[in-house]
Amino acid sequence: MKIAYAFRRGTFYPFQAGAAWNIPEDPKTRTEYLGRVNDIGFDGIELGFEAFGGFDATEKTATEFQSILEDAGTPCVAIRAGGGLSQPNVAAENRAKLEKAVEVAGWTGVGVVNTALGTPPRDATLDTGPSGEPSSHGSSALATEDDFVRTANALKEVGAVAGDHGINITIEVHQHSIADNSWSTLHLLELTNSPSVFANPDLGNVLWTYEEPEETMEECIVALAPHSKYWHCKSLQRVHIPELNHSYFIRTPLPDGDIDYRFALSAMVDAGYDGYFALEGTNTGDQLHKDKRSVDYVKGILAELED
Repeated sequence: MKIAYAFRRGTFYPFQAGAAWNIPEDPKTRTEYLGRVNDIGFDGIELGFEAFGGFDATEKTATEFQSILEDAGTPCVAIRAGGGLSQPNVAAENRAKLEKAVEVAGWTGVGVVNTALGTPPRDATLDTGPSGEPSSHGSSALATEDDFVRTANALKEVGAVAGDHGINITIEVHQHSIADNSWSTLHLLELTNSPSVFANPDLGNVLWTYEEPEETMEECIVALAPHSKYWHCKSLQRVHIPELNHSYFIRTPLPDGDIDYRFALSAMVDAGYDGYFALEGTNTGDQLHKDKRSVDYVKGILAELED
């Protein structure tokens, strides 16, 4: 199992990231940053399609950027893009992002396009906030069967184009999304019925969607492992305040959080998973130090499983 860096904090002196997933543009700083990432033991990185120029990306600019990343030993191995595909006010733009990401992946030889099907609240009264509440806007619990069918039809159509280029689309289990737990993701995959559309079982997003998780992390990973082609991994410590009907979450290195990645890795290996373990890094402090701890922890468990 290879390890990708889905970094969530790119700040590196003297570069101060605006968006957390930006990397330095100055060639000298970028080279030094990517060198540190490579030294940690990552086999590649995940980037948003915006990093390649977004809708303005061309084959020339995209391949040139990928060449820079490859020279640093950190090629882009997954591109993320998209959003909800059933809510009319955002569906067309999100589909266009997904289609453009597939095009960029085809140009650059990236084998995975990951999409989180998150949607904004349909109106202000339905805004449940970022996470940790008893309810969640955009959730599978609030979705209609028509929402599932519309989403599946769009995924099937874009998946057919991706498949022609040897690209897999993965549906990230994500809060405020029609695919926010194992059953909804499996239902969507069944409706999509595409040889190029799979799951990304992000357990961290299951943990922090609601005040109380809908399912255990163990139940989720066992259900989705056989259907997965990409895997976002992060961990958090949950702090439940029942008097407020709210849970708060603290992002941590993998060995310090509430998700049992020894169990999760065992389940994925047993299912024959051979995709990337994509570490969603910490988002505060010295992320490179913290994320190295996570990589060392994962490599140690994988070594044990291979014995």
